[in-house]
Amino acid sequence: MDQSIQRALNDKLYDKRKVGALDLERVIRDLAAAKEFDRIQKIIQQLCNEYAYAVHQPHARNGGLIGLAAAAIALGPELARYLNEIVPPVLACFTDQDARVRYYACESMYNIAKVAKGEVLPYFNDIFDALCKLGADSELSVKNGAELLDRLIKDIVSESAATYVSILHSTEVPLVETDKETPDASIDAPTAFSLARFLPLLKERIHVINPFTRTFLVGWITLLDSIPDLELVSYLPEFLGGLFKFLSDPNRDVHVATQGALERFLSEIKRISRIKKGIEESRKSRSDGKRKRSGSMDSENSVAPDVVGDDESGTADDKDVSSDDDWVPGQDVQVNHKDILEILTANLDSPLEEDSLLESLRWIVEFLDICPEEVLPFAPKILAHLLPAMASGVETIRQAAARVNTSLMDYVVSLSDEGIPSESASAGPSRIPTSIMKEAANERRDSSTNTRGSVSGSREAERRESEVQTPPPPYKTPPPSSPPQPQVDLDYAAAVNSLTLLFLNDHEATRVAALTWLLMLHRKAPRKVLAFNDGTFPALLKTLSDPAEAVVTRDLQLLSQISRNSGDDYFTSFMENLLQLFSTDRKLLETRGNLIIRQLCVSLSPERIYRTLADCIEKEEDVEFASIMVQNLNNNLITAPELADLRKRLRNLETKDGQTFFVALFRSWCYNAVATFSLCLLAQAYEQAYNLLQIFAELEMTVNMLIQIDKLVQLLESPVFTYLRLQLLEPEKYPHLYKCLYGLLMLLPQSSAFAALKNRLNSVSAIGYLHIAPRPTPTNAGPASFDRSSRLKGRDEGGIRWNELLEKFRSVQERARRAQRPGADLDDGLGIGDGRGEGLGSNAFKDLARLQGPPIPMKDTPVAPVGTQQAAHKSKSSLGKFGRLGGAVSGARPKR
Repeated sequence: MDQSIQRALNDKLYDKRKVGALDLERVIRDLAAAKEFDRIQKIIQQLCNEYAYAVHQPHARNGGLIGLAAAAIALGPELARYLNEIVPPVLACFTDQDARVRYYACESMYNIAKVAKGEVLPYFNDIFDALCKLGADSELSVKNGAELLDRLIKDIVSESAATYVSILHSTEVPLVETDKETPDASIDAPTAFSLARFLPLLKERIHVINPFTRTFLVGWITLLDSIPDLELVSYLPEFLGGLFKFLSDPNRDVHVATQGALERFLSEIKRISRIKKGIEESRKSRSDGKRKRSGSMDSENSVAPDVVGDDESGTADDKDVSSDDDWVPGQDVQVNHKDILEILTANLDSPLEEDSLLESLRWIVEFLDICPEEVLPFAPKILAHLLPAMASGVETIRQAAARVNTSLMDYVVSLSDEGIPSESASAGPSRIPTSIMKEAANERRDSSTNTRGSVSGSREAERRESEVQTPPPPYKTPPPSSPPQPQVDLDYAAAVNSLTLLFLNDHEATRVAALTWLLMLHRKAPRKVLAFNDGTFPALLKTLSDPAEAVVTRDLQLLSQISRNSGDDYFTSFMENLLQLFSTDRKLLETRGNLIIRQLCVSLSPERIYRTLADCIEKEEDVEFASIMVQNLNNNLITAPELADLRKRLRNLETKDGQTFFVALFRSWCYNAVATFSLCLLAQAYEQAYNLLQIFAELEMTVNMLIQIDKLVQLLESPVFTYLRLQLLEPEKYPHLYKCLYGLLMLLPQSSAFAALKNRLNSVSAIGYLHIAPRPTPTNAGPASFDRSSRLKGRDEGGIRWNELLEKFRSVQERARRAQRPGADLDDGLGIGDGRGEGLGSNAFKDLARLQGPPIPMKDTPVAPVGTQQAAHKSKSSLGKFGRLGGAVSGARPKR
């Protein structure tokens, strides 16, 4: 360079440097016109080494930058070959500590890029990296300069990135490929811009925190995505995780921009999926049509030579298919759904970032629509985080989580519907028995939507029709339909494990949702869920102690469902475990015992439950617990609407089945005297009941027993025993009924229960005396001799050994009495905490009343008619007034 230009470029005044740059521009233009490229090379090297790289001379650096820009402008079309020397020093100045140098570097690069246009794209990564840092610069002027340069680079990228090939490459390629006869040699040359080269840089920068840099990055991501041929969506997993983090940025602009970018990506993924499905369906329909045509031609022309013609028509059809398949933008784009789902599932694990969580849930819902089969392997992980989100404090998150839950459950249910035929054919012996499958399929068909069912049904019909109609042709066309056929199955082990862990969650909604999922999975594939129930079954039993009633109800439904689909051994072990749980957790028995028994009776056979429990209780060593358990079961047997059929069966002892059921209950009911007596009343075995009353006289009459008799008297006034009250009108047919009720009256102290029963008997006393006074019945346990229709006689002939049952009752009561001796004054049956001496006052009675379980109608006054007693106020246990009596009865015992 001339000395004058060198001096001007080194001047501290901007105007003088500008003049020097203009002179330099003129010189280089002349040299370029004269083709003196060597001289130009030397000038550029001098500008770089002596000026632009002069680290400690800011004026020289500024001069070098303006000089390089002037040289670039002068070179014009020839700039490409010198960019390797010109760009690096300008990029180096972007990191200078002097703000003015950084600003002039932006200005210089702006001028260079304006001339170079597409040729600057090979340096895109370096320029992008520099702009990324300058976007957050502390100096406003530098920031503004960087913004101008950013806009220019964006314009160049959007115009040229997809197709532009550098002049240097385009001149080299023909030389290399002269020997080859490929007319499209230029297409093979690499484009100046490469997404694959750029993405590692973006991946590194996406984790920045500065809001300006984040805005800059989102702007570039949006721009690159808008360029049709680049297909940034293919590389989405590389930076999606970082992009989701931008949503929780406190800066509103960043949030809005990120939300827009994510929305754009999602709609693009949906569009690509739609295009691919459309192309697949059109190909399938064409191949089906072609198959049907060939089938009909085969049937019409069965002559051998015509098969050749058939083949020709097939090839012609193939040509048609290929020619009809026009290229649709987006059909070749590969979206990596699996990696995207990995990121979305990881986002669910960060509940503190609400916006990110909400957007992830929205994406998962859409993915269940786009590619549900890809979501299925992630289901266990998704469930582990999704169900807790259903109990979130934020309404929008709760709603989004519920939508994902519904969609995922619908898909899993529908999957089994469609998968049954193919799976049962391929899986062989490991599949579920057909009866269970049919039952489950019917249940699912009812619960799943009609549209889904009709679609799957029509698909089945089509497939069958095509299989039937198509004879073995010379070619096979199922390949298009075969790829979607191998369905990914749900990982049941992982899903059950994830759901079982959620039983420990603090929120009721989450626990209910987990049990709902287990119910559905077990209904769908009982064997698969049961195969992993080693840890699940104890967890389900433990969940019965859950404070939330909805959770216990679902838990019982699941336990019932498992029992229904399992053998007797499993059912028996379930009942034994349930009794064991009640035995160890008395509070559960007190608060939830009735609910659990009733719920199980709704879901399973009540007779099976009562028989199994009776067998288990008969072997029970703990007499006190057995008595409490029998009392609970008896209360439910008398009052629960779910057990109405069971009560009818007990009243019908003419059948062999009814007799064996009665005997099974009687043998275990012996642990509780009053319960055994009420069972006989329920079964209308009045003579047996009267014989029991005579044994009562030998027993020690405790306060607890009196309370139970009191409750029984109230129950006799309830609708359940309407038939018994009507039978009082037929004393000649039911002579022992009077004795039973008068016997109860004799056992009771004079309380409101006594008054109620006495009032009831007084209302029919004339009829009773009329028939009983002249003909006193013998006290032995034989049948009434004057009554041929006596129920007891019929039953005797039927084979119930009444005397044996009485002996059993006597022995069990004696065992209970002996068991109570070491316990020093423990009451039999209800297990009051401390039953000594005068401690049994009105509080004890209240506690006892609480243990009774199901609400029972009670009478306020002895004269209240039966019809109005339901509406009357519920009084407390009528023995509650007898505090003195309680003390007297318990105090009357001999001191031990």
